Amino acid sequence: MQAPTSTSDVHAAGPRWQLTQIDFARIDVDNVRARDDLFLLVCSASFVESGTDTYTRNLVTYFAQDAEFGAWLQQRWEPEELQHGRALRAYFERVWPEYDWQRAYDGFFDEYARLCVVDALEPTRGQELVARCIVETGTTTYYQALADLCGEPVLAELASRIRNDEVGHYKQFYRQFLKYRDREGLRRAHVAAAIWRRVAELRRSDADIALRHAAQLRGLDAAFAPRELYARLATLYPVELAVRMALKPLRLRAGMQRWAERPLGAVMRHWLQ
Repeated sequence: MQAPTSTSDVHAAGPRWQLTQIDFARIDVDNVRARDDLFLLVCSASFVESGTDTYTRNLVTYFAQDAEFGAWLQQRWEPEELQHGRALRAYFERVWPEYDWQRAYDGFFDEYARLCVVDALEPTRGQELVARCIVETGTTTYYQALADLCGEPVLAELASRIRNDEVGHYKQFYRQFLKYRDREGLRRAHVAAAIWRRVAELRRSDADIALRHAAQLRGLDAAFAPRELYARLATLYPVELAVRMALKPLRLRAGMQRWAERPLGAVMRHWLQ
């Protein structure tokens, strides 16, 4: 049986909120300007979100036979992701106006675009949707941690808005996964393999590429970004939420889910340190 699809979410077009709702004039610049951690976290996130149109084209091509899902990707997912990029860039440039954002972004995108190709997607559409759930798990928990870490009201509001969008994206990718799981007859082993492959790619992910390029033009040690930033985020990172979201496509029974969450949470905490 196929899972019901949320008609309102599939057919809705455009972002759920507008850039004009963020009052960038209220930014407490003095509170964040000297913080290299926020510089790198906001800058790298703005790079990744701003490159969403490239990945959208890949997904639309891959799901070309699914017109309804393709429309959602183009009319809801892409506009929201690109708005995230614009909002983060606007915040960033108000706090660090001397930094050449465009130059650093161009360097990031040149490297990122070579990896962002249709051939790099999962072997089946259902498995690619599992991979998308893992990515949205990462973005949801990243922005939640950023909101808790930053200590600056405007950035906290912006990160929370983006986090809520990412939760909506996760739900839609999960609903689509259930549809394709039935169509493709995916077994739990296929789902687990897709989760493992996506998690294994995190160390060479778009986020790490973005952190490296942001650090280089700032004159920071590029190795600082993943090593120390992940350690700082680890104390605030919502590990339990990340594990629950990552395991959900496996459709485990409640007892097995609880049994799996503890060791996986321990592994994730160790990985973040």
